[in-house]
Amino acid sequence: MTAVDLVTAVLVAGITAYAVLGGADFGAGFWDLTAGGARRGARIRGLIKRSMSPVWEANHVWLIFVLVIFWTGFPTAFGTVMSTLYVPLFLAAVGIIFRGAAFALRGEAATIGEARALGATFALSSVLVPFFFGATVGAIVSGQVPAPPGGGDPWDSWTNETSLYVGVLAVALGAYLSAVFLAGDAVRAEQPDLIEACRRRALGAGAVAGLLAIGGIFVIRDDAPDLYDGLTSGLGLAVVIGSAAAGLLTLWLVWDRRFGPARFTSALAVGAIIVGLAVAQSPDFLPGVLTLQDAAASEDALVPLLVAVVIAAAILIPALTYLFRLTLRGTLDTEFRPIVAADRGKEEER
Repeated sequence: MTAVDLVTAVLVAGITAYAVLGGADFGAGFWDLTAGGARRGARIRGLIKRSMSPVWEANHVWLIFVLVIFWTGFPTAFGTVMSTLYVPLFLAAVGIIFRGAAFALRGEAATIGEARALGATFALSSVLVPFFFGATVGAIVSGQVPAPPGGGDPWDSWTNETSLYVGVLAVALGAYLSAVFLAGDAVRAEQPDLIEACRRRALGAGAVAGLLAIGGIFVIRDDAPDLYDGLTSGLGLAVVIGSAAAGLLTLWLVWDRRFGPARFTSALAVGAIIVGLAVAQSPDFLPGVLTLQDAAASEDALVPLLVAVVIAAAILIPALTYLFRLTLRGTLDTEFRPIVAADRGKEEER
């Protein structure tokens, strides 16, 4: 295996980690948005805050990781992608900023109006950010980014059918992951009504995400035939089948209220989609215009990058593993409180 192959594998692994962990994080905002009015949605919003608080910042470490690997390992492709898809990427970045600020300040609101405005900002940003990231990925895999050094159309490049479809799919997958994770957290919080509420959401979101994944094959077939061929043959098809199998297994586990193993199978189902897209367009980085070999930096840059990745992994992975272990054990849990309104930094039920 060459240095290019190793860096490619690292990049795909980072995107997969962000799609799973960051996706579940964004999905919580989707359920916040759809929870209902102040009183009806108070308990699910309380669970979301309780579940997210220990890990939400750690989940987005993977975005930084992906960007560093991307611009260092594949500088030619990075420049072309950024000069073409700067609109959805800029909107996603702004959404992340507003979302993080709203989540952090939500409990510090001085009035009910401020609390509602911050809550709406958090929830809407949680839906828009994964959509724009998904549209960016869809534009890349469907061949909408032109050959370097010129940039493509800043709007048409990410508003084709495949890009919009992948954007919607990203939102649905995040909601699906989050519902599964929240169901397990509701068990730990000993809230029977929320266990059933999250279980219903997980089953419904899983069914919707599965139907979108299946239906999207026909969208891709008409809009990106090369990608369709890669997903329906060889290793790409095997990965797609594996994703479907993991998704069905997750639905059964959720139905049977086995939320612990369902966390892992749902992550496997979503991660396989990312791997499938990467496999389907291999050996190209930008389909039809730039191969992985042509996009990659020289070996003099890739080898030190891989060394840095090993050192970073030796620090990052044990730290994150320990954090998630403490979270799943309940060590970092806080008292469960429904969120109805904020009054000078204290959520209280009214």
